[in-house]
Amino acid sequence: MMAEGQAIKPGSGSLLNPAAILASDSASELPGYNNDPHHSTRAFLEVAGGADPVFSNGRCKEDGSSHSGSRSSSSRENSAERNPANPRSSIMKDGSRQRQVRKKTVSFSSMPNDRKINSTAACLSFMVEGCEMKKVRSNSRMYNRYFILDPDMRYLRWEPSKKDSEKAKLEIKTIKEVRLGKKTPVLRSNGLSDQFPDECAFSIIYGENYESLDLVASSADIVNTWVMGLRYLVSYGRHAVDVIEANPTSLRTSWISSVFEVADFEKDGQIVLSRAVQIIKGLNPGMKASRIELKFKELQKSQGRYGEDITNEIFTEAYCELCTRPEIFFLLVQFSSNKEYLDCKDLMLFVEVEQGMEGVTEEMCAEIVNKYEPSMEGRERGYLSIDGFTRYLLSSECHIFDPQQKRVCQDMTQPLSHYYINSSHNASILEDHFWGSSDIRGYIRALKMGCRSLELVVWDGPDNEPLIYVGHSVSSQVAFCKVIDVINQYAFEASEYPLILCLVTHCSVRQQKVMAQHMKKILGDKLYLDPPDTEDNYLPSPNKLKGKILIKGKKFPPNYPDSEGDVTDEDEGVEMSRRLGEEDKDQMNGRLRLCKELSDLVSLCKSVQFKDFEVSKRYQKYWEICSYNEVDANRFANEYPEDFVSYNKKFLSRVYPSPMRIDASNMNPQDFWKCGCQMVAMNYQTHGLMMDLNIGWFRQNGNCGYVLRPAIMREEVSYFSANAKDSLPGVSAQLLHMKIISGQNLPKPRGSGAKGDVVEPYIYVEIHGIPADCTEQRTKTVTQNGDNPIFDESFEFQINLPELAALRFVVLDDDYIGDEFIAQYTIPFECLQPGYRHVPLQSLTGEFLVNTTLFVHIAITNRRGGGKAHKRGLSVRKGRKAREYTSTRTTGIKVIDEVFRAATQPLREATDLRENVQNAMVSFKELCGLTPAANMKQCILTVSTWLLNSDNTVLVTLNLSGHYPAMEIQGPIPELLRKVLTAYETMTQTSRTLIESADAVYAKIMQTQRTGMDFHEDLHRIGSKEGLKGTKMQKAMESFAWNITVLKGQADLLKHAKHEALDTLRQIHYAAQSCGLSSSCASPDLLRTRPALEPIPETEKRSDTGSC
Repeated sequence: MMAEGQAIKPGSGSLLNPAAILASDSASELPGYNNDPHHSTRAFLEVAGGADPVFSNGRCKEDGSSHSGSRSSSSRENSAERNPANPRSSIMKDGSRQRQVRKKTVSFSSMPNDRKINSTAACLSFMVEGCEMKKVRSNSRMYNRYFILDPDMRYLRWEPSKKDSEKAKLEIKTIKEVRLGKKTPVLRSNGLSDQFPDECAFSIIYGENYESLDLVASSADIVNTWVMGLRYLVSYGRHAVDVIEANPTSLRTSWISSVFEVADFEKDGQIVLSRAVQIIKGLNPGMKASRIELKFKELQKSQGRYGEDITNEIFTEAYCELCTRPEIFFLLVQFSSNKEYLDCKDLMLFVEVEQGMEGVTEEMCAEIVNKYEPSMEGRERGYLSIDGFTRYLLSSECHIFDPQQKRVCQDMTQPLSHYYINSSHNASILEDHFWGSSDIRGYIRALKMGCRSLELVVWDGPDNEPLIYVGHSVSSQVAFCKVIDVINQYAFEASEYPLILCLVTHCSVRQQKVMAQHMKKILGDKLYLDPPDTEDNYLPSPNKLKGKILIKGKKFPPNYPDSEGDVTDEDEGVEMSRRLGEEDKDQMNGRLRLCKELSDLVSLCKSVQFKDFEVSKRYQKYWEICSYNEVDANRFANEYPEDFVSYNKKFLSRVYPSPMRIDASNMNPQDFWKCGCQMVAMNYQTHGLMMDLNIGWFRQNGNCGYVLRPAIMREEVSYFSANAKDSLPGVSAQLLHMKIISGQNLPKPRGSGAKGDVVEPYIYVEIHGIPADCTEQRTKTVTQNGDNPIFDESFEFQINLPELAALRFVVLDDDYIGDEFIAQYTIPFECLQPGYRHVPLQSLTGEFLVNTTLFVHIAITNRRGGGKAHKRGLSVRKGRKAREYTSTRTTGIKVIDEVFRAATQPLREATDLRENVQNAMVSFKELCGLTPAANMKQCILTVSTWLLNSDNTVLVTLNLSGHYPAMEIQGPIPELLRKVLTAYETMTQTSRTLIESADAVYAKIMQTQRTGMDFHEDLHRIGSKEGLKGTKMQKAMESFAWNITVLKGQADLLKHAKHEALDTLRQIHYAAQSCGLSSSCASPDLLRTRPALEPIPETEKRSDTGSC
């Protein structure tokens, strides 16, 4: 499969290759094609050869084949997840919360489906015709009015109205601003806020007193049309409309005409219908030929023309109507200085403000124009037309997946137990466990997908050659030596990090020796055979184990004298033997005869049986690993969630499917990831929701098969409940603002029984993670233009543990009999890119659907201290009055409540210390002209350009001799710079207060936490003594657990804030030295020996382990 987001070169495939588009004619005969490469009339040929790689609507295909749909399904998770014990409908991990069934709704646009708004003139024309909207008054009442723009475009009028007709109007030149959405007090009032969606409202601000005319339309299309038209009139006035009418030829129409002229071989002003269809389809992959042909015939009929010949005029009109995506055109107009195309400055504004990019220059924007603008004239003049803008938004640069996550970007020096590990269960099986056949291709596929843990179920075979197979049918067996050979060949093709081979041995001692010989001979130096260091407390890191293969299996104690002996069998091996009716009594009774040669191959992954958490805490070695049946793992997760999380900080856990899943269905990996289980073995051959989550989750960190677990689940002193159903006091919650705008080229569900090509899609947006985060929302069903639907619906989700959350888009076809699966895409929350993004869609079996996407807008807010780019108008700063303080709860046990009450003031101090620094940093960044997401190096480098006067004399220097670099004024400075210096001083002072006060506050909080933990074992006895029982006792236990979590979590946040403040000071030192602002040597304990501006590794930032 091609890598996700891989671009398809316009000239490399048939979709955009003119020779392929016009297969019936020789491309070499086209004027300008082989002659003058810069000829302006080569038109659409430049789409093939004159631009850099772009998406074919952003998508990929496997092995060159096109997948236009996916298997039909009766539900969005599909029938692939067939375990009746796990109902398909529930994505909620909290058993007490039932899935809310939302009644299906249908969206009917009031704008005619064939009415295309593809230019500013079209907007103004629609406004002159007028439409009905609701006028909202200050008393929150709404009145239906018909709004119309005067033909001279000087007044906006509405009727009927009790006012005189001359009063029920608004002069265009008095309009100050047009606001999209609920941006006025009237529209945000409690009485109206929930009555209509944000995208259906807009406000006109007018007059010297800035009054507002608040309106609500029936659809987002109508709102966008009015907003775009009014903004154009406000900016350019009536004279600009005269220019449009006098000169209808635009950059776009000129290019389309040149496309037509190149294809007009006979030069008679006409081309045949089939050729015209080919050209438009070639320029817009995914568009149905039948739709294009129908549009040509409609236009011919409207002009009284009939026949197979298409004129330039009809071709241009058809292209504009078919190939203009209104939602992208409206977006272009918002940022365009002339409302028809983007110049480099317009593009800079869009890329910085909406896409969250930093350090954008006009040169970078010029490169974007050169890559994506199809017309020669546009590239020469630095203009990006609607077609170029659409191509840019479909490119990999505007993919929803963060490109930084396409490479290994996480700290890979943590112990192996601190990572989730992509794991496979019975990779050799192609179907289910009962009838499925074994095939070596399963291992190849799993390894190429980034799998880092393979299970090998080995049995005795003929001629002393062990075999691998699973299930009752042994008709298709795979030789063990061939599997090892394939593993040796593909082990590190997709990832260089360690591969774990989990042996489930059913072999005799004789054939075990053969197994050992094969592995040593074939794998050679790749086998990790070093004995574990008994002085260490944790497993080595993935970095230290690069290129190594670890064997998980049974092992004799050190210095075992005999050549063979009995050991306890793997739990999974015993279950398998019983299921298959294995005759070996020893294995049926959980005993295995093991040879020393095979035992010696096991080093860091010695298999042991799990007793209980207390025994493991006392006696288990860090190199010992336990395997759990999913039923047992679920029980531990529900009954001992805190213990399970704590256990997995040090030891590896492997969870495998229940033997009752003979159909090879999958368990939900999130149920075990939330407990910290590293290896959740999945049946790769079974597609559906659960496998979507697994594949989507491991896309991050370069798809290397290792994902660093959340910090709260790794740190030794942290306290975290896997079943948290509320916000986590130790983690800053995030708000995900999402707008589902549109879909592109949605196919009919594969295997659908419905007649015709009509699709009536709707979208489910699912959040998977801890129970507090699990939720879902759905859009309305679109019944018109279903293959390219416009949704325009906004949702908001609170994500309490972002590091463990995943987002899943599911597209379904609304059907009376049963909704059918169309496509899906799953992405980790931490991999989301803000701004306007296209989402690639995958079929049920995982193939990317060519040319099939969703268009969305993403904004993430409330990131402490900045984070990813924010949506315009949303601030991360919190004033002291709006500040939320975390507090402890009353348990009803006096002696314990007194202990927790002592933490009230330290908790408030911790919050103030953190948020004072946060607010000061945001203020300083804003004065520097940067977003809250900017780092301190960027701020200092930006300010440095302001600190040089005309003769290059430095006006301000940074004194780096102390811990806290101070800005020292060297001469007169302007007022703006004084404000910057004041903000800088506030930031350094609040940082200093935090750094110097954090340890004391941290100690107070942790002392209260430790004192509270002293009551933990006797809590029930103390509560009984206080007279608590039943519900009151349960409430006391819950409050006690909450308080412990609050104290440890808030202490961790303060600790992290101190590290961030120290890192900020280091960044200031490096940047000051780099740009020549330093007036003295840097403090040696803050500056380390490294080049200027080099990022500080995570391990160093976390090196302060003593105090806070």
